Parts: sequence; structure tokens; C-alpha cells
Amino acid sequence: MMGMHNWIVKSVECFTVCLFILIPLICAEEGFVSIKCCAASNSTDDNKISWMSDSGWFPDEASCRHITRAEANSTSYDVRVFKIDSGKRCYNLSTNKDQDYLIRVTFLYGDSVESLCSFDVLIGVTQISTVNTVENLTVEGIFRATHRYIDFCLLHDKGYPYISQLELRPLEYSEYLNIQGKASDVLKLVSRIDVGNAVDDIRYPDDYSDRIWEKLDNNTVLISPDPTPATSNILNDSTTVPLKVLQTALTHTDRLEFLHRSLDAEDHNYTLFLYFLELNFTIKPQQRVFNIYINNEIHQKEFDIQANGSHYNVVELNVTAKGSLNLTLVKVTNRSVFGPILNAYEILQVYPWIQGTNQQDVDTIKMVRDELLSHNKENQLLQSWSGDPCLPLPWKGLTCQPMNGAKVITSLDISSSHLRGKLPANITRLNNLMQLNVSNNEFTGKIPEFPSYSKLTSVDLSHNELDGSLPNSLTSLPNLTILYCGGNSLSTASLSFNCSRLATDYEACVEQRSTSKIQGIVIGTVACGSFILALGFAFVCIYRQKFMAMGNLDVKLLPMTKNAIFSLPSLDDVALKSITIQMFTLEYIENTTHKYKTLIGEGGFGSVYRGTLPDGQEVAVKVRSSTSTQGTREFENELNLLSSIRHENLVPLLGYCCENDQQILVYPFMSNGSLQDRLYGEAAKRKTLDWPTRLSIALGAARGLTHIHTFSGRCIIHRDVKSSNILLDQSMNAKVADFGFSKYAPQEGDSGASLEVRGTAGYLDPEYYSTQHLSAKSDVFSFGVVLLEIVSAREPLNIHRPRNEWSLVEWAKPFIRESKIDEIVDPSIKGAYHAEAMWRVVEAALACIEPFSAYRPCMADIVRELEDALIIENNASEYMKSIDSIGGYSLGGSNRFSIVTDKKNVIPPPTPTPTEPSPINTQAMAPPEPR
Repeated sequence: MMGMHNWIVKSVECFTVCLFILIPLICAEEGFVSIKCCAASNSTDDNKISWMSDSGWFPDEASCRHITRAEANSTSYDVRVFKIDSGKRCYNLSTNKDQDYLIRVTFLYGDSVESLCSFDVLIGVTQISTVNTVENLTVEGIFRATHRYIDFCLLHDKGYPYISQLELRPLEYSEYLNIQGKASDVLKLVSRIDVGNAVDDIRYPDDYSDRIWEKLDNNTVLISPDPTPATSNILNDSTTVPLKVLQTALTHTDRLEFLHRSLDAEDHNYTLFLYFLELNFTIKPQQRVFNIYINNEIHQKEFDIQANGSHYNVVELNVTAKGSLNLTLVKVTNRSVFGPILNAYEILQVYPWIQGTNQQDVDTIKMVRDELLSHNKENQLLQSWSGDPCLPLPWKGLTCQPMNGAKVITSLDISSSHLRGKLPANITRLNNLMQLNVSNNEFTGKIPEFPSYSKLTSVDLSHNELDGSLPNSLTSLPNLTILYCGGNSLSTASLSFNCSRLATDYEACVEQRSTSKIQGIVIGTVACGSFILALGFAFVCIYRQKFMAMGNLDVKLLPMTKNAIFSLPSLDDVALKSITIQMFTLEYIENTTHKYKTLIGEGGFGSVYRGTLPDGQEVAVKVRSSTSTQGTREFENELNLLSSIRHENLVPLLGYCCENDQQILVYPFMSNGSLQDRLYGEAAKRKTLDWPTRLSIALGAARGLTHIHTFSGRCIIHRDVKSSNILLDQSMNAKVADFGFSKYAPQEGDSGASLEVRGTAGYLDPEYYSTQHLSAKSDVFSFGVVLLEIVSAREPLNIHRPRNEWSLVEWAKPFIRESKIDEIVDPSIKGAYHAEAMWRVVEAALACIEPFSAYRPCMADIVRELEDALIIENNASEYMKSIDSIGGYSLGGSNRFSIVTDKKNVIPPPTPTPTEPSPINTQAMAPPEPR
């Protein structure tokens, strides 16, 4: 009795200490965020938790639905329904960096919610669940905050996403993510069971983090025969689980076995936390010893709760399972007196944390959005800008690309979006932005200053109400190639740029009136009058070298200056060309290459050498060979084209040399070689590319070709698209190269025929070969072959293979049409790609290599298809599970290919008769101009 009395006294003392510990923790409710969607006012529930409305996030009452659940008490609830056809809607919640949080969301189903509804649930950009409207559902996740806020998002799939309640709880003493490797994970709750409880669920204030501990439910089967409930009023101040949960347990003389049946159907990683408190203090260490099995595999051998000197112990187990999970505790018969005991357990599904968009870009674009919203509160475009701007789907109007392991924003197009107010100054802080289009809105005020490090290549400010001057910080940006500023009220004094020659877009510019200079050397000052100015520009551009001589300039050393076209603000669009192409001396080239010391390649034009400029930039120097089949025309062709066009996915021309009959072109050095090298080139250059990288390369090349096909002045056709002309920089970004054969597309009135069919065997468009009629669709055909190379890592033409495999196109077509794409996929990436993403690429390739050009898509269509494929691949198989499971797709093929070609009123050319050689076979056997 005396011993029991002392134990009670100590317990009371412990209880007193525990109270002082728990009081501030109970007050932790002040850190809770509890949201009742569409609530008319704030409220407090029976657990003393304060709830707020979500009107601060979504003030639109029209999206609220009142539902009645089919229960005896007919309780009514409100649900917010997001009527969107694409994209996502997010709640932005404040967090403390490096703090662990529990987030819980409730979806209540009722008659007011569509019966056919499916959407994804995301924490940040990490998907943790898919909701299908069949029943009421609660989804809960645990994560570690990486920033001062977290976005909780619903991503549209089918029907309309909806939500009832959202709860955020700080986990002050969490052990969930403290284990090595877990901090970068998100844990989704599968089950949290208070094993010995048979009454009510336990939550706040008993659990100061407001975890909900449930009794055994229908998802968990207790297999053990006649387990014994165990209870105690023991108090302990050092547990991570509420004492009320630990005061009950189940025990058995031999074994405890639980079968959890609601796991995902596919293999997935899970973490189990098993909580043990010895409720019988008469049991000594080594008297209750048992083994712990998961799915009949032992995970903890001879476990003793009291082995660490405490009556409380926690076991963490990491397992892989699918469908169901069997937890079994078995007494070690030859050592133990008592059978196993279990007080509570949690099963958590592990999801790797997906890196979001570059944080600076996120913060900046959200400031831009907030600036715009201050004058455009009802604007639908801005209302759709929710959550991460790039992932899993980019905001409408944004284009994002990977850089240094994260997505960055490279294009912002909010043209024709009915926006008013000042042009947000924060736009200039998007450090990776290359294209900006704010045209056809009602922006007022001055154009903001742009930092000198801006990467902008294209800016469209036209048709707004902007005034003041055009900032020099904008017009002098080093990479800027296009500037449209017409249709505003800009000061005429500001319209003065550096110019060396005219490169006009007559469709965009009706008249040009201004003055021009050549980097401080005045060439001419022209007063009003478009006719005089046009003559002046033509004079400057045609006789550039004469003007340089007049200015006593050394033409051999002076860089070619920037090209500019502009207009008075009252006129139409303005194009500013600011591409700098430098003219080098032969001596300079020899010094740069150390007298042509390092040969890095051979081509139809000549040899390519590696060199280094004085500023340290590495370059590739292409020197025309005296025996080259390509001559002065190709040299000038490349020089002229790359002097007027630039894009992030085109290899830029840095300079040239034309001295002593030498013709030399200088480009940035592409450290990762060509796509051909990486796929099947020399062994020293070959390197396995994973599927996402291949997709990214394909998309980059497609964007480059799209740019030249849609160039503002006139469509440019490359005419030699192939994997060896797709180069890869240090970040594996694709850049289309070699414009020596490029031509402008025929225009109305042209014959359309080209007497010289140019191209490379295996890539050549059969229609172009047979008719000599050139079009942009010839590049499309060649790009389709490149896509097949990317998928298969095979050459387009190889006569050393069996006869039916000589042509990659002819070999691959039957497999694709029979839905056997696994037969053509490069063995090195098999099992490492998402089937839907692969199908989109393969079907895009099949559309590109249609024999008749009328049936082929344009490059812009291919870009969209590859963008979709990359999104699907980046989201991996988890993103597509719900779609696969409802029969939307099958691994045998895709029914979602979105490229559409207009076949109306198209009369295809006659099919070649048996006596005529097939165009593809002809090009394979006898290429028009081998290179």
C-alpha cells in the first residue's frame, strides 16, 4: 500500500508539472487556421476552436452551395464550388519557415455537388490525393514549411472542384519529419488509430496539435481472437501522443494482428508510427518482448517497450506496400512472459516534396498580380492566377522553363486582357523574362526602368495609354531584338536609337519617323516625313561601310551595331532590332583559336574550332573550307538571317570574319555537343539522356523552329532540320543551328518551286523532294524524324541494318500504328517514362511525317503538344492515375492527341504508282545533296 501511495503522490506531482507544460500548449489554438468555406460569419465550435470564413480568399458568394447531408439530423453545410474548366484554385496560408504543419481539408458531398467530379489535392505543388465525388472525404497531410507561406490547391480535372473546410495546425514537437531524408517529404495520413478506444474520437484540446485519433473503423480489421482491452490512469509528461490516447490499449497473450485494407492499388512508400505505453507497472523489462511484422516480414525483432528505461516508446517503420497492410505483433515465446500490447498507431503515405518555381520569380509575379488587382479586381485572368505560377500547370499567359533545378518564368503575355492602371514596375524584376507582351490594354503612366541584366529579347507595349519617354534602360538592353511601342502617347524626343541597317516588318510598321545614330557616331538627322526617313534608313543600311569610313572608323574592329525600326507613338506597332554582330579581323580569330589548335567538328561548310574570347567566353569558330560544297551564298545567308533574328532556342551568331578570301562565323560554344552526339554519336560523346531531358530538348528545338516560322517579317524555313543541327548548351537547353540553307517562305505571286532541293538524307520531306515546292511543312517533316530519333535513339538512315530497318520512318510507322511503341523506344529509357507523355510525342511525330504536307500540323501545334507531354511527365504517374483508372487512357494508346490538321477541301496528291519510286525510298537511296 505504501508503494502504491508513493506512486500516487508522484503521479500527482507529475500531473501538476504536466499541467504547467500543457497550459501554453492548449493556448496553441491561437496558431491554428480554421476555415469554414462560405460561412456567413466567424464562429467557435464545441472544442473551443475559432473558425473564420474564406471570403478573404474568395469573396464571390455565387460560388457557394448549401447542401444537406443524408443523415438523421439533416445537418446543413456550405461548400465552395470553383466553376473552372482548367487550372487550379489555391488558398495561400501563412507559415513559419522550417516549422512542421498539419493541414486537413474536408470535402462534403451533397446534391448540390456534381456527381461526375474529379480533381487533385496539392500541398504546394505536391499532389497528395485525388477527390472523386462519391462520398464525404477528409484529406490530411504533414509537411515542413520552406517559406513564409504555403499554397493549398485544388487542380481541375473533371467537373468542378469543391471544398468545405480547411485547417492548418502547427506541430510544435513533431517527430514526423525529423528522421534523416524525411524533411523533404510530404506525409499523407492514411489512418490514425487509438487502438483501445471504443467511444469518441480524440482531438483538441486533448491533442494540442489537433490530430484526430479515431477508433478502429471498417477500413481496419482486427484479426486477433479475443484481444484484451487495457486501461490506466497513468500520467506521463514526456509523450508525443495525448495521454488520453495512451491510457487505453489492446493486448493479447500471443499475438495482435491488424489488417488495413484501403491502401493505393500500386506500390507506394509508407511510414508507420507505433505508440506503446506499458500500462501495467508491475511488468519489468524483458517480460513483454515481441516481434513486429509488416505484411509477414519482420521489421523489429525482440522489441521491449522498456528497453530504453521508460514505459513509453515509439517505433517508426518504413515499408513499401500496395492494396493492404498487415501489422502483426507476435510474442517471443521463449523469452517473454506477457504477450504484445499496442496503444495507438499512424499510417502515413510518403510523397517526395516537389520543388516549386524559383522563389524570387514566385514572389515577383505575385507582386505583379497584386499590383494589377488593385485596379482590376474583377478581372478573370487575374482571378485565375492562383498558387505556384508554373507548376503543375503555368498560369494563363505565362511560359516557364527549367533552370538550375527549378522552373523560371521566361514569358509573360497579358495582351488583350482588359487591364487598366499603371504598368506594374515589378515586371522588370522578373530576372529570367525573355518575352513581355502587354499590348492592347489600357495601361497608363510611364514605362518603368529596366535593369541592365534583363534577359528580355522581345517587348510589346503597343496600343495602351502610356506616356512620357521610352527609357534608355529599355532600348539599350543587350538581348532585345523586338520592341513594339506604337499606339501610345510617348514623347517624340525619346524615339532615338542606335541603328546600322533597316530590317523592317512592313505589316507592323506603316511609317517610321525618328532619328538614328551609330553608337555615338551621328549618321543622320531626319525631320518629319516618312518618305525622307525611309530613304535615309535605306541609305544607312545599304551603304553601312561607307558611313563607317566617313566616320574614320576601323571597320575590321568595330562591332556591327544595333538595328532599329520605330515610329511616332501615334502610329502602329514598332519593331526594335538590337542584335549585335561583331566583325572580327583574321588576326583576332587566329588569336582566339590559338591558330586553330582545337578541332571540335567537321561540317558541310568546313571545320569548327574551339576558341576563347578576351572576356573568357568560349566560342565555336566555323571556318569555310576551300573544298566546301557550301560557298559565299550560304555564308551570307547565315550572316544576314542571324543579324535580324534571335531566340533563346536558336544558336546566336556572335561575329564573323571576311578577310583574305576567308569566310568565318563565330558562335557561342555549346558544351554538350549536339543531340545526335548524345543519342548515338561517337562513344566518347554519347551519353544516355533520360526521358524528361529528351522531352525538354524536343520542346526547345520546336520553339526555336516555331520562332523562325512565325518571324514578324516573313516566315523563314530552315531546310536542314536534323539532330546534328540541334545543339545543347551547358544547361542542356536546345538551340537550333546552321542556317546556311535557310530560305524565306514563298509568298503570294511566287512560283513556290525551288530548283535546288536542299536537305539531308533520312530527314528530307518526300513531297518537297518530288514537287520542289518548299513550305514550312518541310521543316515539320524533318522535325518528326528528329522526334523519332529522340524516342528510339536510332539514326534516320542506316543501310547497315536489315533492309526493312534502313529508314527510321518506315521502320517505326507500323509499330506506332499497331500501338506497339515499346518496340521502338530506346532500351536505355524503358520503364522510365510516363506512357501518356510518350504517346503524345510519338503521335506528334506520326503527324509530322504524313506524306502530304496539308495533313501535317504546324510547329506551333507541336510546341503545345510537347508542352503537355512535359507537364504530364513532370507530374509523373501519380498525376494520371485517376484518369487511367476511369478509362480515359490506356497504355496501348492515347485518345487525347490534340493536334488538328485541316483536311477540309484538301485533295491529296496522287499516290505514286508501283512503277514510281517512293519519295522516301528515293531520298534514302539517293539523297539530293549529301552533307
